[in-house]
Amino acid sequence: MDLFSLSSSPLILSFSLTLFALSRGGLGATFTFVNRCDYTVWPGILANAGSPSLDSTGFELPKDTSRTFLAPTGWSGRFWGRTGCNFDGSDSGSCATGDCGLGQVECNGLGAAPPVTLAEFTLGSGGQDFYDVSLVDGYNLPMIVEASGGSGMCASTGCVTDLNRQCPAELRVGEGEACKSACEAFGSPEYCCSGAYNSPAACRPTAYSEMFKSACPRSYSYAYDDPTSTFTCMGADYTVTFCPSMPSQKSIKDSPSSNTPTDGSGSESMDSGTGSGTMGSGSGSGHGAMLADGSYLAGLAMGDSTKNLTPAAFITLSLILSSLYL
Repeated sequence: MDLFSLSSSPLILSFSLTLFALSRGGLGATFTFVNRCDYTVWPGILANAGSPSLDSTGFELPKDTSRTFLAPTGWSGRFWGRTGCNFDGSDSGSCATGDCGLGQVECNGLGAAPPVTLAEFTLGSGGQDFYDVSLVDGYNLPMIVEASGGSGMCASTGCVTDLNRQCPAELRVGEGEACKSACEAFGSPEYCCSGAYNSPAACRPTAYSEMFKSACPRSYSYAYDDPTSTFTCMGADYTVTFCPSMPSQKSIKDSPSSNTPTDGSGSESMDSGTGSGTMGSGSGSGHGAMLADGSYLAGLAMGDSTKNLTPAAFITLSLILSSLYL
């Protein structure tokens, strides 16, 4: 059968274009939170002014589970992970790091108390999404953001290093639960990019921000760290992983690949032996969020971006799959 003749079929063409449109995230984007830590994390969600709240503003995420939310086009806000939380049966309590200050599991419009690792997003209205992982407010746990199904650079970003182990004594919180920013620790304008230092020209990297940048080169290390820390993608879905880890070569070879469906509201069990699952969509040069050999962290460290299927390749693949049913 001539596969190219299939393009003349209105049904097949419509099917292919529909799949393509869905892949571009025309109805918004999904955010999937994955916990690879050895402990429970309580993610917090804060929508920016003018953006609607998602289905939750704070929830419990046990280790090796995930939860997915749908965000509308144009949504903007931030995510973070709370640790060391103690909530009772009525969901009242507090967290050692990233606490909302409300005394409840749901943050209900309140942000995180620093120090905390932040993921920040602005979903484009028919244009590019902008996203970053920020250490400007300090650090409390490793986090990585990966894009899938989008077009453009769509690079992975985040901080996979445990900065709590490297944190200088003057920035350390407690027994090493978190690491403060120099701004929070000292409050001086040169560290906070405030007052006379409130401009990119005046506020320059410091020894502390350079320490953060060296450990996590793709993350914001201070307020004007934009050129190397803001990333773009168009029409993607995103995965935010807490405590990402590189799976062993053996686990990649021995573990069958699988995609666990999500209903957009509940937690799901995940195989802790498969690293970060199917969160990447790399092709092209072979470097991406998750490579075939599982070495997505190597790609992150080297600054390689995620590549995605081109529109022509996507439609061709759809046509080939559709031919199987003719």
